[in-house]
Parts: sequence; C-alpha cells; structure tokens
Amino acid sequence: MSTIGRRHVMRAALAGGAVAAGVARGGAGAVAAAGPALPDVPGMLGDRRANEFWYRFDEATFYRIAPELRTAYEAIARHLGDDYEASFYETWRTLRGSAGYPENFTAHVAPIRAPLAVLSRAQLDVAHRCYRHDTRGLADAFGYFGQGVLYDPRRKSRIHTMGGDPPGGYHTWYVFMRAMMLLDIDRLRWSVLAPMNAFAWAAQTVARPHQQEANPPLPASTVRRLERRWLPRPVRRLDHDFRSFPYPPGTAPRPEAAPEGTAP
Repeated sequence: MSTIGRRHVMRAALAGGAVAAGVARGGAGAVAAAGPALPDVPGMLGDRRANEFWYRFDEATFYRIAPELRTAYEAIARHLGDDYEASFYETWRTLRGSAGYPENFTAHVAPIRAPLAVLSRAQLDVAHRCYRHDTRGLADAFGYFGQGVLYDPRRKSRIHTMGGDPPGGYHTWYVFMRAMMLLDIDRLRWSVLAPMNAFAWAAQTVARPHQQEANPPLPASTVRRLERRWLPRPVRRLDHDFRSFPYPPGTAPRPEAAPEGTAP
C-alpha cells in the first residue's frame, strides 16, 4: 500500500505490555529496560535506544513488511478507502460528536478487527524488543520523536519525527488507537500509548522541528510541563482533545515555522 508511510498512521500501537500507572517522570511504574544490544552508528544524534526503536518500527511496518501484515494493510484499505488517512479521522470526529458514540464508531471498525489485530501484534513486538515494560523510556521516546531530536543517518529522511507542518498524522494515530481499544485488541496497551501520542503531538507543536536537520531539544522545563499535562490524561479526555485540529487545545506553536521535510 503506497499510502502507508513510516510517518503516518501505522506507528500507533507501541506500548508493549506497559501499565498506566507511573508513566509520568519519576513514577513508580518506570522499570529499567532490558532491550537489545545497540551497536554504535557513526553520525547518530539523540537517544540511542529511541533512535533504534523508531528505526526498527520503520523496518517492520514499512520497509520490510511481513506478508501477513501486508495482507492486513490491504484489508484495512479496502474497508476504509484509499484516502483513509484523512477520511478515517473525519469519520471518527463526526461520530465522536454524536449521541451514538462510541457504539457507532465501534460498529464502523468491527469488520476490520482481524487485520487490526495483526497490525497490533506486529507493532507491539517492536516495542517489546526495545523497551520491554519500560514505560518511562517509551514515553521519552515519544517526546524525542515530537521534538525532532533523533537524527538517524541510516535513513534518507534523517529525523525520526512526524511529517508535515502542522503534522496531521497524530490524529490518525489516535483514531486507530481508539479502534483497537473499542475492539478490545490489546486495549490496556493502547490506553497507555494514547497519552504518549498526545505528548508527542504537543511537543512537536511547540518545537516545530526541521525534518532533515538535527534540532535542538526544547527546554527541560517545557518538556516537563508538557509531560505533566499530557501523560496522565485518560482516554475520555483525549477523545475531546483530538477533536481539536491541527494543534492541541491550549498549546500554541512557536512563531517561527520550520521548513517541511519530505517523508519517504
């Protein structure tokens, strides 16, 4: 499927067996990671494990797709339509504003439960290999992603971040997360991931990173403020937040616009 890119919808289900408590910095749920050995990559900038996580996720979901996952992508596209990266969000947004939500949205995605389960397994495997149950490390990886501080020379597009200025992909991520949760596909893991996705959305809104060049990190105080605001949020609150487009409610971008990169 040519519409499925590494900066688009299929980077959503990543939580890898995490639990909701203790995700915020210093919380009791943070557990030391026991991930893979990571060889040096000359020229790489930013957190090494986070770079590896996004690199491996790209490999599994875009560059080296397993036959089962490719079939799942095709089934999802048949049901939702070729332009679903935009239309799926708009469908969810409309249904979210109706009295029949969430039952109406659940019925809409029920026919693709099986391919969504395949997708979930593929993505959760990457997170498990890189972070095990390290919720703190995984949340940090999303923060680095949003800030655009992960420079990986192994890719033609050097920066691991969401494409677009403003990036709309976070919204589609969230809609897939909600579909997973409502269909009871790794529901707890998705409910942990959803606020991390919102945190990355807010961080990228504020940072407006370049997408081909190394970016400076946001001030630590700004990152902590965004963590405190977004990581504890329950899904019901995020349902409200993600109806805001393109920016999170109450979060404004920096005045200077970063040039938009070209995602592969």
